[in-house]
Parts: sequence; C-alpha cells; structure tokens
Amino acid sequence: MTLKISNRDARRLWLERQGLSQTPTGKLDQAGLLDIVERLGFVQLDTIRVIARAHDHILWSRNQNYREEMLDQLVKDRLAFEHFTHDASVLPMQVYPYWRRQFDRMGEKMKKGNWEKYLPSQKVCDDILARVEEEGPLSTKAFDANGKYSRKEGWARPPHKFALDYYWYAGILATCHRKNFIKNYDMREKVIPTKFLNKSVSKNTQINWLCSNALDRLGFATDGDIQRFWDAVDLSDVKAWTKRNKNKLVDVEIELADRGVYKACAPEDIEARIAALKPSTSRLRLLSPFDPVIRDRNRLQRLFGFDYRIEIFVPAAKRQYGYYVYPMLEGERFVGRIEARADRKKKLLSVDNIWWEDGVKQTPARLKKLEAELNRIARFVGVRL
Repeated sequence: MTLKISNRDARRLWLERQGLSQTPTGKLDQAGLLDIVERLGFVQLDTIRVIARAHDHILWSRNQNYREEMLDQLVKDRLAFEHFTHDASVLPMQVYPYWRRQFDRMGEKMKKGNWEKYLPSQKVCDDILARVEEEGPLSTKAFDANGKYSRKEGWARPPHKFALDYYWYAGILATCHRKNFIKNYDMREKVIPTKFLNKSVSKNTQINWLCSNALDRLGFATDGDIQRFWDAVDLSDVKAWTKRNKNKLVDVEIELADRGVYKACAPEDIEARIAALKPSTSRLRLLSPFDPVIRDRNRLQRLFGFDYRIEIFVPAAKRQYGYYVYPMLEGERFVGRIEARADRKKKLLSVDNIWWEDGVKQTPARLKKLEAELNRIARFVGVRL
C-alpha cells in the first residue's frame, strides 16, 4: 500500500531532517559541529557576505553558538574536506571513500567542457603540479599569471588557474585550507588522512551509499530529488538503485501546499519517523538563500507554497525583490522575505525592505520575533541593529 503523508507532516519531517525543527541553541564544540555537517551531508560554500557567508549562516541557523572560523577549523583538522556537490562544499571526511566516482565524473566533465583548450601545455601543467608537491600548500597567487605559467585573456581565469582547478576537481589536489577565503591547494596525500585515502570502495558500493544517505537526509524523495542531493550520481544510477531496493523502500504520496499530491519513496522506517515528529520551534528565523531547505526551489514551493528565487544575477531594474533577500521561516511556514545587510566597518545591521507573504499578518508578536532574530544575527557578525 502507498503511505499518504500530510503536508504538515511532510514539512515537519523535512525541517527535522535538515536540523531546523529545534530551537538552535545549546553548547557547540567541534564534535557537535561535525555532527551538524554529517547530518546535513555537506555545507555549500559561497563567497558573498551580505550579512554572513552562506556556509557560516547555514551552520549558525542550526546552532547559534556557531562562530565564523569553526568550519575552517574542521578542514584544517582533517575532519572534513572540500569538493564539488552541485557547488563548492565542505563534506565530512567519512564521505571521502564514497566520493571517488565524483572525482572521476568531475574530471571527465571538465574535459567534455573543453577545459583542455584553456589549459597550459602538459609540460606547464606538470610543472604546476610539481611545484605544489614540492612547495605546497600554494594558492593561485603563487603563480605568475602574466609570465612563466600563463597569460590571462580579458576576464577569463588564467590558464594556471584552470590547471589547478582541473586537478582539484579530479581529486589529485585537495584544499589544504583557506586564507581570506582564498583556496590553498596541496597534494591529496598530504591532506586526506591515510585511512580514508586508502579505503577501497567499489563503484556499486559508492552509488548505494550516496543514494541511501541522500534519501535518509531528505526523508522522502523522487528519483530526481535523490540525484540532485549530492549531484554525484547519474539519474540512471538512482533509478537502478531504487529498483534494486524496491522491497526496502516505502511508496508514499506527499500532500502539497496547494493540496495536490506527488509520488515519492521513503526509507522503510518512515512511519516511525513520522510518529516521532514534534511541532517545530515557533522561532522566526532568517535563512541563507543557499540553505539546504531553500536550495531545491521546486521542493520548497511544493511543500511550503513559497516561490523563491535569488536575484543576484538579475539586473536591478528587473528584480522583483532585491539583490540578496533572506527567506523568513516561522515554525513550519515561510512568512516572508527580508533584505538586510551588515556594514562591518560601521558595525551596523540595516534593513532595506520586508515583504510578507499573502495572508501573513504583521502582528506585534511577529515583529517582536523578527527584531529578536535580527539582534541575534547582528551579534553573530559583530554589529548592532
């Protein structure tokens, strides 16, 4: 039989799986932070810092005792590594043995994307790799963009940067650390602990692990949802996996925000998971536009009826809202969006605009919740409201 999951339970389960159902308080040490990253699967990195960078904001939303240098320290302590999911991300080190196929996939993708025509000669590529091996860790600044290694053309990245990135995507180089958010590369053997680097995992085991762990973190999913979670397997791999594991999966119907339904699958303990659900915290929170709950815009709209698009690449005159707008989550409902920014030199958090969703009342209690959240995030980045 197909299990029917109400929209309320679907929202609660999705928020619980993504660590947003509980009040984001409590002691946070390195082990606790690693537990959050493992629970999420990965944390997306982004350079833009309007209030805080996306990865820091994502982790702060799960525990507001998080501080901005803590994720970097996980990488420096070799408890996590950087690579590419759907974008540059930090993943728990235990994922590394199951990520080898992604290194191969990304290396092939770079070749098919005509990266070879942008790379310097093989001799220069070998020289770049030899320098990293002998002198590493090195950033792109260690290489002369206008001399020995490459000549930059217009706005394009210089060929030596293509070479470094190609070796990074292919898993030959690894991120040793970042300084001022600039990546420093080193040989993977110097970065990845031996027990993870040398652990041999078959292709099928990698696919099984990635699919089952995606479904666990999603709570319920279509084949496409599973594929998009890590973006490290092909859709054909996912379909084959769900077919092989049909007897271990539960067919479900998810009620949408508009009262429609869609079909998906869930882990075999789905009923126990739903029975254990509790109402989400009623706190109002600003989420990063890159938050895992926001990332899949179609899933967001299906479950919450919240139509959200980031407009940083939209010309100002054509934006519906603003350059960098934060979704506002209250309990299990997205109640609006807000455009705010932190001026760290002036130590001031300013609010430019607030847009409430249809049917959401701007009550004194709700405004008080919003003010409390703005004060919390201001303290996080060292400014005042």
